[in-house]
Amino acid sequence: MAASGTALAGLVAFGLFGVGCSSGGTGTRDEGPAGSQPVAQITPQPSPSGTTPPVRRVDAVRLLKSDPKVGERVREGLKPCAGKAYPIDTSYGSMTGGRTADVVVNVMSCADSVSVGTYVYRADDDGSYENVFAAEVPAVYGTIDRGDLVVTTQVYGSKDPLASPSGSEVVTYRWASDRFTEHDRVHNDFSRAVEGTDGDLPVQSEPVETEPETADEPAQPGRN
Repeated sequence: MAASGTALAGLVAFGLFGVGCSSGGTGTRDEGPAGSQPVAQITPQPSPSGTTPPVRRVDAVRLLKSDPKVGERVREGLKPCAGKAYPIDTSYGSMTGGRTADVVVNVMSCADSVSVGTYVYRADDDGSYENVFAAEVPAVYGTIDRGDLVVTTQVYGSKDPLASPSGSEVVTYRWASDRFTEHDRVHNDFSRAVEGTDGDLPVQSEPVETEPETADEPAQPGRN
């Protein structure tokens, strides 16, 4: 009986050992008291840097004046408006996939602050800049939107004042095969319904006060 009890206890221990080895499919790693094994510390690796190219500031005035693709009229009119400030807006961003950020330059007139030209410059490997886009029409303005070049041009009718164009053309360009190609075009017609003067509006008449209607007097008792 003692030998049988010893054998039975051995079988039970072997069975418990087998259960411990097979639970959860993790083998002997499930054995032992909690916290007895050291916990591996994982050091987070720094994420790779983004794809945005570095920005290198440019002398936009010098760039325009030395660019043969800029019209002579624009170059001759490129003068400071007040003091040493030139009427130029400059934007930097990634559109052509170059190592350095592309440059969008908008040239405006001093008299009415209307843009007369939009230009895009792409940096070459030797540090120089190449003109890869130019638009010289009245009231044109270029911006960078999520990697695309968006050029907005105001549309004027024969009698439209400068401050009130009839509409606008918004063209989105994308860089492909070493040049900008048109990707999307939106035409907007502006409403004239709210541009009238006070004399064009109907005259509102003054409210006329009316006396309240008199209700019939109640019959007096004893009166025929």
